[in-house]
Amino acid sequence: MSFDVNGKVALVTGANRGIGKTIVESLLSHGAKKVYAAVRDLKSADPLVAQYGDRVIPVEVDLQKPATITAAAQTASDVELVVNNAGVYKSQTPLSPEAADALQFEFDVNVYGLLRVAQAFAPVLKKNGGGAFVQLNSVVSIKTFLSAATYSASKAASYSITQALREELGAQGTAVVSVHPGPIATDMADAAGMSEGAEPPTVVSEGIIHALKKGEFHVFPDSMAKQFGGGYESYAKNFIEANLAEA
Repeated sequence: MSFDVNGKVALVTGANRGIGKTIVESLLSHGAKKVYAAVRDLKSADPLVAQYGDRVIPVEVDLQKPATITAAAQTASDVELVVNNAGVYKSQTPLSPEAADALQFEFDVNVYGLLRVAQAFAPVLKKNGGGAFVQLNSVVSIKTFLSAATYSASKAASYSITQALREELGAQGTAVVSVHPGPIATDMADAAGMSEGAEPPTVVSEGIIHALKKGEFHVFPDSMAKQFGGGYESYAKNFIEANLAEA
């Protein structure tokens, strides 16, 4: 299913900085009518409002607070595209004393947060004609890195849920896109010690818009991600994207 953002209403979680902010800007530059900037602190969206006026509507969303998500779905009842970009990162190896706490925190935001957003907005998208749902995953969803083992596990789980959403939301006419960036020049990449060679967030935002228009499920936007995507392509086409009967 293809989806053209021109003239559409979107909502982006984690919209105040990094990849999320760039997604908002790209959507608007490609003709989106309005974007709900879903953020934990409404004031953090002030720069976007100052730049784009009433085309940006701040709305409170905290992926760890389900009530804010359900309230946002009521407020943004005209949404046709949801981009779940917000996520958290903890640099922990499996044997670290902090690994369990990090894993719990990352799962609460990166996995349960995805479920909460999908469940709240699926009826809204259906009511508005189907639309599209985009999930920001990562290259670590298909390859674990030791220094980011707990984060990798959370993103592998969110990728698994995204695959299921593709099938379930597809039945109501909602296109689903799974995005798998490598190092992107954001605060998160700096915190992970991966700023060297990191590419600008626009490769992600433009990759999303391209995939939506082409009806593609996977997006491997940057140079590292494309290497992963090239090696993964055959498996993805023959198993992940294929309509295999359940056992």
